[in-house]
Parts: sequence; C-alpha cells; structure tokens
Amino acid sequence: MVVQSTSTSSRRVRRWALGGGVSLLVAAAAAVALAAGDANKQEDKKPADKVLQFNRSEVVQPQLLALPAFIEFSGALVAPNTAVVRAKGGGTLVALAAPEGSRVRAGQQLATLDLEDLRQRVAERAASVEAARAQADQAERSFRANEGLAKQNFIATTALDGSRAALDTARAQHAAAQASLNTMAVALRQARLTAPISGWVAKRHAVPGEKLQAEQPVLTVVDLSSLELAGLVGTHEVARLKPGMKATLRIEGVEAAVEARIVRIAPQAEPGTRSIQVALALPNPEERLRGGQYAVARVQLDDPEPRLTVPKTALVGSDGQQQLWVIEKGELKRRLVTTGRVDADAGRVEILGGIGAEAQVLAGRYENLREGAKAEVQVAGSKTTPSKAGDEKKAG
Repeated sequence: MVVQSTSTSSRRVRRWALGGGVSLLVAAAAAVALAAGDANKQEDKKPADKVLQFNRSEVVQPQLLALPAFIEFSGALVAPNTAVVRAKGGGTLVALAAPEGSRVRAGQQLATLDLEDLRQRVAERAASVEAARAQADQAERSFRANEGLAKQNFIATTALDGSRAALDTARAQHAAAQASLNTMAVALRQARLTAPISGWVAKRHAVPGEKLQAEQPVLTVVDLSSLELAGLVGTHEVARLKPGMKATLRIEGVEAAVEARIVRIAPQAEPGTRSIQVALALPNPEERLRGGQYAVARVQLDDPEPRLTVPKTALVGSDGQQQLWVIEKGELKRRLVTTGRVDADAGRVEILGGIGAEAQVLAGRYENLREGAKAEVQVAGSKTTPSKAGDEKKAG
C-alpha cells in the first residue's frame, strides 16, 4: 500500500511539473510576440529622413562671365624732373636763401657766394684781352706800312710775308684772350646759384661758411607736378603689358585710389633677377603726393572670353582641395572642382572642371551637411518649417 501510494504521488508531481513547463513556454511565446508587435509598431512610428530646404537665393547655377586678370607690382614714387644745383666755380658759401622744404621758382637765386677770387680772374682776363688787342693793332699797322713799301719795291716780298704772319698771330692771340674772358664771365654768372627748375628744395648738401669747389653739389630741387613709379614685373607676365595701359595705384597715406599710365618698359631684365622694370607716370598737379611714398600698382587685363564661374563663398576647403556642395536628384553631393582665375572684386571664381553649367550649387558655406541627405530648393511662396530647415543647416 505504501509502495502503491508512493508511486501514485510521483505521477501526480510529474503531471504538475509538465503542466507548469508548458504554461511557462506559452507565456514566453506570448511575451515574444507582444515584444515583436511593439517593435513593429515603433518602427512604423519612426519618422522619415528630414528634407533640407534651401531658398532660391541660397542655390545658384554657374554663370559664364568674363574674369579680368590683374598684374600687381610695387615701388616708391620718384620725381623724374630733379635737378642738382652745383657750384660752377670755387668760392666760400656765404648764405643759403632756400631751406629744405621751401618752394622755389626757376631763375630764383638760392645762395650767395664770396666770388672775389673769381672776379679777380675776370679782371685779369680782361687785361690780357686789352694787351692782345694792342699787339694786334700794332701788327696791323706794321703790315699796312710794309705793304705800301712793297708796292714801291723798297722791301722784298719775303719781308711783306713775315709782316702778314705776325699780324695773323697777333689777331689769333687776341681772339684766344677774348674767349678766355668770356669763359670766366660765364663762370661768374653761373656762380650765382639760381634754381634751374621750379619745384621744392629736397636736400641741402652744403652749409654757409663752407669752401666750395667747382661742380660741388649745393642743393637738390625736385618738381612734384609729375611723379613716376618704377616696379619690377616677372618676365612671364611683362609681355601682357604695353605703354599706354592704365593702372590703379594704392598709395600709403592716401585713401582713394589714383590712376596712372605705363610710360616705359625696360628692354631687358634686371641683372640677377627674372624681372623687368615697368615705369608708370602719375600726374600730380596739386603736388599733394611726395616722392618716396610707397605705392602698389594694379593693371587690369581684359578677359578675351567668358568663363564658368561660381561665387567664392560656395567653395569649401583649402586651395589644394576645393569642393562644392550641389543638389543632384534631391540629394546633397560633394564635388571636387578645379579652380582658375579669381576676381576678388566681384567675388567670383573660375571653375575649370568638376561640375557643369546646369549644376545646382549651394552659394554659401553650411555646417553639419551630410552627403546623401535629402535636399530640395524651396518653391517661391512656400513656407519652410523650422524642423526642416532652421535646425538642420547653419551658416558657416
């Protein structure tokens, strides 16, 4: 009985365990099914990718435009009409009537010299002229007398020839003495140290009381009514320049740009360089500009044909890795491009390759853009919700 009773109890326990296991499996399956259903519902509720919308002003197409090229060079302004006043004769500098920075007129006396020694030389030469004239007169009287005697056959022909030679010699000596006097008179006149041109006294080379020698510089006078800029241009660019072309100058200390013209191009390069000197003429009638001011010249070269261009702000990356963002088939694409000329004034850049004329290019720089993201150009009159535009793109 006991054995039978124990066997019966064991069978009841196994039935209960088996039933409980089945119940657990059914509950687990139900939980898995419920979780799968919730996941499907969550997946169904997941929002679709947002579409970036851009205004018409933010998307442009490349344009065919002429991009002028520019050649720049620099240098200091100089006054080509410059004169150095020199002492034509020796003498002591008594006074200088024109200090540095003063305005002078052509013919104006600039300095006073002690010319007593020069005056004494002039007087000496004048006396030599009088002595030579007296000798010439005496030789002429002798020749006239001998000529009359020769006609009467009182003297030989050879004696008359000697008298004629003496007269010619006396006349030559008188002419030489007169020429020497004229030279000293010119030296005395030039020793007055007058201004050869109208302009400004740029520099004094001597001081009062100094003993001057012949041809010693005393003053430098410059005419500022016309200035020049001489700069160096590379040999690979100078062939595109020619005399008469206009140039724009930016001068230190002057806000507004001024115009100049090319007047000379050197025939050969400077020694030891691959550059050729180009000179510009700059009118300065009001003389507000000064020699020595630094200036940068810019010569514009017209473009013979239009070029494919985009705004400079559309380029992303460094000069070696220029890129553009474009919209193609409703998606953002990054395109590597090759650039050419740049017009800084117009803000345009030439595109040599990478995109075509029909491309839709983002005109500005934006952060957080992702290649392949959905994008479209907003139709005129439609409104853009913040969830589609304002939060997705930021101006860089």
